[in-house]
Amino acid sequence: MKFITRSLICFALISSTTLSAQDKQFITSGTIEYERTMNMFALVKRKVTKNTLDSKPWYEQYLRTEPQFRTLKSVLKFSGNSTLFTPEHADKVYYQYDTPLSNQLNTVFSDFNIQRSTIQKDFEERTYLVTDSLRKIKWKITDDTRLIAGYNCRRANGVMLDSIYVVAFYTNEIHVSGGPESFNGLPGMILGVAVPHENVTWFATKVTVTAPSLLLAPKKGKPVNNKQLFDEVSKLLAGLGDYAIVALKGLLL
Repeated sequence: MKFITRSLICFALISSTTLSAQDKQFITSGTIEYERTMNMFALVKRKVTKNTLDSKPWYEQYLRTEPQFRTLKSVLKFSGNSTLFTPEHADKVYYQYDTPLSNQLNTVFSDFNIQRSTIQKDFEERTYLVTDSLRKIKWKITDDTRLIAGYNCRRANGVMLDSIYVVAFYTNEIHVSGGPESFNGLPGMILGVAVPHENVTWFATKVTVTAPSLLLAPKKGKPVNNKQLFDEVSKLLAGLGDYAIVALKGLLL
């Protein structure tokens, strides 16, 4: 009798575990709300270079009168193998403190079936429509984990644009290889990103499961590819001296 009882208990436990695994549904469509946080003290300081010493008084005033951190909100819709990242409207930073990294410039549509993205990028009263391959990021997945917006996430360290170090946290419970802005390439949805040397982070605050829907790419702007954008913007920034490199990096990020 004891043997039969133990056998029944074991069978029940195994069956329960099997059913639990079968019942668990991976998420393939929904919306994710993100917060992007920038250390403005660090970003504004980069405007003070040997070629822009006139900005130093503005920087010192910013330290006295403005908050250190600026937070912006955005929404990522995902359905099947496509995502649409849309920033929420926010007041722009006063021009003396303004840098590309202090604003959200991009509306990003990513199609993972064809490995292409379409980005509507607003910069200096110009709008570009950048269509090209998905961003390439060299990832190395680690064993570190973190809970973000109620989801267990694993850490990955990466390098993009040849030299920019990035840390991401992704969950394999959401079966889409996307993330905020143009971050992608991990086996699940990216819910957290930090670019330490650029003083900016993105973290999900809420995930909502929705029915599948058709996502459409933005259509406004001058059509360019990545190289054409780089060449054109480099010319626009050429007169900014040392700060041109900082601005260009922020624009391409």
